[in-house]
Amino acid sequence: MLTLFESLVGAEPPHDAPVLFDTACVMGGSIAGLLAARVLSDRARKVVIVEPDDLPKEAGPRPGVPQDQQVHTLLPAGRLWVERWLPGVSREAQDRGASLVGPDKQFVGHDDVRQVRDGVDHRFLAIGRPLLETLVRDRVTALPNVSVLRARATGLRYDDGAVTGVRFAGTGTGGRGERAEGVIAADFAVDAMGRSSRLSNWLAQDGYDQPRLERLEAPVNYATALFERPAKLAELETATVLQLFTPQYPSGGVSVAAATATEGQQWLVMLMGYGDERPGRTIDEFRANCALLPAIFGDITSGDVTRDVVPYHQAESRRRHFTEAGRLPARLVGMGDAVASFNPVYGQGMSSAALHASCLASYLDSGADPGEAATEFFRLQQVVVDAAWAVSAGGDAARIDAENGTEVPEEVRRQRRVMEQIVRAALVDPAVSGAFNNVSYMLRHPGTLFDPAILEKAAAAVEGATAG
Repeated sequence: MLTLFESLVGAEPPHDAPVLFDTACVMGGSIAGLLAARVLSDRARKVVIVEPDDLPKEAGPRPGVPQDQQVHTLLPAGRLWVERWLPGVSREAQDRGASLVGPDKQFVGHDDVRQVRDGVDHRFLAIGRPLLETLVRDRVTALPNVSVLRARATGLRYDDGAVTGVRFAGTGTGGRGERAEGVIAADFAVDAMGRSSRLSNWLAQDGYDQPRLERLEAPVNYATALFERPAKLAELETATVLQLFTPQYPSGGVSVAAATATEGQQWLVMLMGYGDERPGRTIDEFRANCALLPAIFGDITSGDVTRDVVPYHQAESRRRHFTEAGRLPARLVGMGDAVASFNPVYGQGMSSAALHASCLASYLDSGADPGEAATEFFRLQQVVVDAAWAVSAGGDAARIDAENGTEVPEEVRRQRRVMEQIVRAALVDPAVSGAFNNVSYMLRHPGTLFDPAILEKAAAAVEGATAG
């Protein structure tokens, strides 16, 4: 599993991929759908993206991505994979004002302690979600065999146990005020419709197995605002800040705070609270909460406001277990949040979508029979989902259980004690910090943290820090 995960992270796009399909249809035009379309553009004569939103020509928010005004960072693994499929996109993002941030300008802190640097040149792309999506969309839709249909996917058509078409309803109106409806004939389909995907319902209605939906109740509340940033990136001592707080820290209910130097000479600042904690609905409340945090947050938010506070609430993390479904139609896969969506604070959404594209490419190039259900694809994807789920859902569950005093099995308590020791050691030991960062950045599988050598270093580091 560990080797498979790392092969997916490090895989290069194939050259001269054979054309497998006449028409591939991608339902959803967000990051996951666009990257799926890019993969399929090499393997289908025509790729049609079905997207209900009126996609803006310039970067801007849209209804189908309610979280797009919050902090977004493309983790190193995601950036590397997006760059492999769309060479030069990082440079173009920087030309548009995004920040490629190296370790010398990154700050990660736990309460009052800054995490030690690991000595590795990991780089984040700090960028607004609308801008990144625009850059990816412009490149993908410029491909000669990719087109966008503004419509809402409403179901699938099948023949002999395989998908043969996607039903859609146009978002405009017909001549008599009726929605235009139709079917796109397709010999491969991708569900990239996000958290609100209706695919599971369609499958159940059409006589197929409905993938089990796993939910982790982890209510999180975000508040994000934009502030003027007078200094250019090169002049900044710190360009990305991620600060995590334990329940004992006097942060006014803020569990996580983050700030990134983003496009438009601005600071994008986010505060997050669990449960009933609302980290600021007005700019005055927002600044008051920042005043309780390390001084950098007060400094950043002292500038002029360029966009007022935008809240976002997510009640749960969720994933759909396609590998457990015994009967699925052939020529169908799912991608991105349609399969698994996490607490956005961990920054894994866009990077997971990029790695799902890696899974799709590996599956299509494996020689698997497209006339059979895409079992191998879902097996590959599960490795990526399991890794992201372990980090995000595992961290949320541990925090919420601790705050609520929830009793958990002894095995879970043991694993959480080990992870707590690793996190504490990462603050002071470069080797443990490097191992922890590799997992957080989705470059390595979480299982690598349980390597005996890492556990030994973590125990020694914590003992030394305690003695000191």
